[in-house]
Amino acid sequence: MTAPAPPSVARTDPFWSWRDAALLAALTIPCFSLALALTHGFFLLLPRMPGEAARALTMQFAFYMFWFGALWLILWQRYHAPFWSSLGWRFPWPNMLFTGILGPGLVVVIAVLGELLHTPVIDNAVARLLRDRWSILLVGTFAVTLGPLAEELIFRGFIQPLAIRSFGIWLGISLASAPFALLHGPQYAWNWQHMLLLFLASFVFGYTRHRTGSTAASTVVHATYNLTFFVGYLAQRRELLM
Repeated sequence: MTAPAPPSVARTDPFWSWRDAALLAALTIPCFSLALALTHGFFLLLPRMPGEAARALTMQFAFYMFWFGALWLILWQRYHAPFWSSLGWRFPWPNMLFTGILGPGLVVVIAVLGELLHTPVIDNAVARLLRDRWSILLVGTFAVTLGPLAEELIFRGFIQPLAIRSFGIWLGISLASAPFALLHGPQYAWNWQHMLLLFLASFVFGYTRHRTGSTAASTVVHATYNLTFFVGYLAQRRELLM
C-alpha cells in the first residue's frame, strides 16, 4: 500500500523575491555589454555598415534577448516556473475593448497635461533616428512591438508584483513606474515635465496590469499609446515620409 502524496503547497504570487530582482539588476550591465560587443562585431563583418536606426535597434533587440534569457534562467532554475504565465501573460482579460482604446485616450490626456505644464519640445534620440522611410518603419515597429512587450514584462510583470506585495497597491505601482520613467530620462534630457508625464503614463500601464491581472493587457495599452504618439509625430513631420 503506497503512502498518500503530500498535499501541494500553494505558490504565493509573486513567488520570487527582491533577491531575484537584485540579481536581474546586477545582470543588466553584463547583458548590455555582451549585446553591444556582439552586435558591433556583427556589423563589422557586413560589407556595408547599416544605418544608425538599424544598428541601435539591433543592439536593443540583442540586449532584451540576453536580459530575458537571464530572467528565464532565474525563474526556471530557481523555481522551475514557466516564463510567460509567471509574469502574468494571460488571454483573455477583463474589459478587453476598454483597454484597446485606453492607449489613444491616454495620449490625449498626456498631451493636454503637457500643454498645461508648458512642456518643452526635446530633440530626443528617437527623433534623430527618423531620417528616412526605412528608419521610420524600423523605429515604429519596435515602438509598438518589442519595446512595450519587454518593458511591461520587466516592470509590470516582474517588479510590480513584488512592490505591491511589499508596499501596497498605490505605492507599489508608483515604485514600479519610477524606474520606467528613469529609463527614458536620457531621451528627454531629464526634463522634469517629461519625466512626470512618463511617470503618469507608466502608472496607468501599471494600474491596468493590476486591475486585469494581465501583462498582455498593459502591453496592449502601452503599444497603442506608443502607436498613437508615433502617428501624431509623423502627422506633424510629413516631410519624413516624402
